[in-house]
Amino acid sequence: MKTLARTCDICGRGYLRGHQVSHSNIKTIKRQMVNLQTKTINGVRKKICAKCLRTMKKKIME
Repeated sequence: MKTLARTCDICGRGYLRGHQVSHSNIKTIKRQMVNLQTKTINGVRKKICAKCLRTMKKKIME
């Protein structure tokens, strides 16, 4: 699992890299950051991505 600052503590998702293309077709590297939320689970603060949070809520509701 990744240990970077902006990664999900559960699934390890991090940022995506791509190109931002201008009108003149100049490409610059762009980082698309993952949607992280800080939540407390069992007394421990964790950074969780929105996708994992939705899945956890779905599993609890079942």
